Amino acid sequence: MEGATGQADANALLVQRIDGCLDKAIGEAGLSQAQLDAWLGKLQPALADLKADYASGKLPLLRVPEATDDIVACEAALAHLSDRAHTLVFFGTGGSSLGGQALAQLTGWNIPGGADAAQRARPRTRFYDNLDGLTLERALASFDLARTRFVVVSKSGGTPETMTQAVCALQAVIGSGLEQQIPRLFLGVTEPVQTGKTNALRSLFESYGIPLLDHHTGIGGRFSGLTNVGLLPALSRGIDARALRAGAKAVIDALLAAQHPRDFAPAVGAAMAIGLNKDRGIRAMVMMPYADRLGKLSEWYVQLWAESLGKDGQGTAPIPCLGPLDQHSQLQLFMDGPKEHCITVVRAPVSGIGPRLDPELCEKAGLAFMAGRAVGDLVAAQAHAVPEALLRAGRPVRTFDLAGLDERTLGALMMHLMLETILAGRLLGVDPFDQPAVELSKVITRERLTRA
Repeated sequence: MEGATGQADANALLVQRIDGCLDKAIGEAGLSQAQLDAWLGKLQPALADLKADYASGKLPLLRVPEATDDIVACEAALAHLSDRAHTLVFFGTGGSSLGGQALAQLTGWNIPGGADAAQRARPRTRFYDNLDGLTLERALASFDLARTRFVVVSKSGGTPETMTQAVCALQAVIGSGLEQQIPRLFLGVTEPVQTGKTNALRSLFESYGIPLLDHHTGIGGRFSGLTNVGLLPALSRGIDARALRAGAKAVIDALLAAQHPRDFAPAVGAAMAIGLNKDRGIRAMVMMPYADRLGKLSEWYVQLWAESLGKDGQGTAPIPCLGPLDQHSQLQLFMDGPKEHCITVVRAPVSGIGPRLDPELCEKAGLAFMAGRAVGDLVAAQAHAVPEALLRAGRPVRTFDLAGLDERTLGALMMHLMLETILAGRLLGVDPFDQPAVELSKVITRERLTRA
């Protein structure tokens, strides 16, 4: 441990530093040590509750990193589904998709065939998490349906957008004369049958003999990235699911070992975030990783933070960013706009990665400082320069330094952010696991379509 402002989290898989959120670094915009300590003190009961929830199994999320049976089931289901497949299509929205995309992106996006022969041999993966009629129509028309496989994820089994996608895919397959092949072309992930509840996805898929995996009933969508919901997309990209969970378990181990919230990095992050909100008027939390492979992680974080904490007039607005891209898009606002943003910069070890620049061409291009350097050297320099610039501007900034960009580190980072969010909810006095306003919009949508 490095004290309350810099924690080596999860066996040094990642190091969080919040010095840039304190008044010693940024002046009046930062928290005093006394204020931070006060918020940390308020988390002592919550820390004890999390430990008790682990021991009792009341909060299943805390036990997920120890499980292996569901990994075996995912591997078997995916192997069956991938047989003679060219494309794997994932239908699901919100928490049924974002966590899986964040994991799958670890192998790289927009890299034809992947980085190695094994990756090129796998089916291509496609994610359709936003419902758009034209997009869906054109996608289904473009697929070789006999070589396309569909994974449909809905915890409740009644998500209208996802069920619409599933019905359209079934229609397309039936219309192509492949009805007899449906059981090997589809896979569903949804809750098991529960007394007093209906599950349309389960009923529909069972009527066609489609295999189903059970969605954990005690883990909501935005917290399900390390369950089979996220593991299926991860495994489809060749990612080591056991290593992901090992990284997440390191965070749980740190939780169980912590004697005080200051000893537990997610608690320090929660105290910092809510303290800045309540004591310094911070209204937005910016997530800004410096690696393309963490781009979807920012989007996953947005749902996690917004849907968990935005209740009863509480919460702060999460903003997804990507460095260096958003240095040329949003950084001006963060540096010189209203003093209401806290920026989290996530740094991966990227120095030396990528093409090395020819010195003669650099001279001609006005890039003498890059002569002989790799592309990753520029990104690494920017990832350190931006936090320093924010400090000089008196703006709160937190950093995560990752030991590597691999499964263990990503599993640890995701578990850190999930527990940080839960603890922030405890400080705000809101339930981080429900989403009542979202449910209301679903009811109104159904009413409008019923009346039409």
